[in-house]
Amino acid sequence: MSNEARVVHRTRGFRGAPRVAGLALVVIALLASITACGTGGDRGGIMVTTNILGDLTKAVVGDTAEVTVLMQAGTDPHSFGISARQAADIERSALVVHNGLGLEEGVARHVQAAASAGVPTLAVAERTDPITYTSDESAGQPDPHFWTDPARVRKAVEAISAEVIERVEGIDAETVRANTARYVGELDQLDRWMTDRFAAIPPERRQLVTDHHVFGYLAQRFGFTVIGAVIPSGTTLASPSASDLDDLATAIRTAGVHTIFADSAAPDRLSRVLAEHAGLQVQVAALHTESLTEPGGGAATYLEMARANTEAIARGLSGPTT
Repeated sequence: MSNEARVVHRTRGFRGAPRVAGLALVVIALLASITACGTGGDRGGIMVTTNILGDLTKAVVGDTAEVTVLMQAGTDPHSFGISARQAADIERSALVVHNGLGLEEGVARHVQAAASAGVPTLAVAERTDPITYTSDESAGQPDPHFWTDPARVRKAVEAISAEVIERVEGIDAETVRANTARYVGELDQLDRWMTDRFAAIPPERRQLVTDHHVFGYLAQRFGFTVIGAVIPSGTTLASPSASDLDDLATAIRTAGVHTIFADSAAPDRLSRVLAEHAGLQVQVAALHTESLTEPGGGAATYLEMARANTEAIARGLSGPTT
């Protein structure tokens, strides 16, 4: 090889060195990116399972972070499911807020998978001093329907606020605290109004029959007695037997109940069958029990839902206010 050839060869080698170094940097960057994916470096936003919790979370977070709610308006949380893409989104979120205590039966495994992958999760109902069902096939199991008691919703909001501040990077903590204080004030006002409204119902008429067991927290807080439920369970996925209906009809006759409450988003056929079966003049009144509605539907927010339900129960058991 001539001297000229040697010079050309060395020059080419020298010019190629930056290319090799550049390729190495690209590989290092890719490896860093992969590592970040595995450790949560690309996670962002707050994922919420139910629309009731979604409303509470948005009230706390405001514009400080993106909040995605999985459950659409009018959906039964016991039976709703999610897509593969939504399941993947859960594992990429900064925080998953879910009800827990068995409510979201079709989503629980995805939340568990996210937790196993290192995603922070908050089971809100577990932070609200939960109670257990006291009768029928769900007796002894935890009751997930804490939102019928505004005092427990206050606990839920405080738990969500604390978890958001601790877990979501870059969050404006002062704004979250201010939003929380404002919303807690609204909940306290709601609590006082519900107390006054229910106080107008004579104690002997504070007896509830619902389509399934969903008002245990309200009953405990405001001094109601739950006579029974058309579906003798804490989930809408169960079904009543003929003997269940017979037993409940007997209880209705004995207690002199005049109103059965059914979820507005679900068919009330069973409640009407029971009303006829009881042999009494029993009306069926609609409540918003498991889900919020679209705007204009009467329960687009938690505060609106709680007020609508309170008014419906008070009217159903004691007549309209004057």
